[in-house]
Amino acid sequence: MSTSRTNGSLFTNIQDSIATIEFGHPASNSFVSELLDRLAKEFDKLSENPNVTVIILKSEGEKAFCAGASFDELVAVTTLEEGKVFFSGFAKVINAMRKCKKIIVGRVQGKTVGGGVGLAAACDYVFASEAASIRLSELTIGIAPFVIAPAVSRKIGVAGMSELSLNPTAWKNAYWAQEKGLFSQVFDSINELDKELDLFTNNLSSYNPQALEDWKKVLWENTDHWDTLLLERAAITGRLALSEFTKSTLEKFKK
Repeated sequence: MSTSRTNGSLFTNIQDSIATIEFGHPASNSFVSELLDRLAKEFDKLSENPNVTVIILKSEGEKAFCAGASFDELVAVTTLEEGKVFFSGFAKVINAMRKCKKIIVGRVQGKTVGGGVGLAAACDYVFASEAASIRLSELTIGIAPFVIAPAVSRKIGVAGMSELSLNPTAWKNAYWAQEKGLFSQVFDSINELDKELDLFTNNLSSYNPQALEDWKKVLWENTDHWDTLLLERAAITGRLALSEFTKSTLEKFKK
């Protein structure tokens, strides 16, 4: 059942040594700034929890995994500082996931757009259903996926990023995402996905926690500069969001 709260919902359940974070929002599991802030803090907290070895990131319902950033909040941006703060939300979450000491496994059950693709890319391993098509639609409103680009390109390469971002109205299916390296495994149904996800995370949680932590550092080598880079990218996006092109385009979407 989906949340009806306008600021979204975030719940964490810890069973044995597996923590499951579930986020939700009535607008196709999109993210308002408050929800992004809560999610980043949750990763920071779980990173230091000695009773947690593996984290599962999932969203509510069986439809969209994540529709990206809140459209209503984007439309309300009026200053450069507001723009930078707004687009810093996903930057902070991606950096929190990158620096988290625990292995993060994504569960992508449906379509995901923009920042949601960035979340999937920031996971260490991703289970997806056949319905999990992806799209980077930012260019259609006059901005570009600057903030999430480092995380997405790290998985699918510059060529894949170009193909995905420069055709912003086209959906790429789950098997394309798997072939490019964004998704690790794709399943016919959500039931099959959850069955294999449960088996995988239980196995993973039985391994030496220190080995997993040390190995994650290796997997994320050469990304320390992201603390600065992603915030710089947020500022660029915030500036573009105030451009006449973007403002007029957003007005058309509102109508």
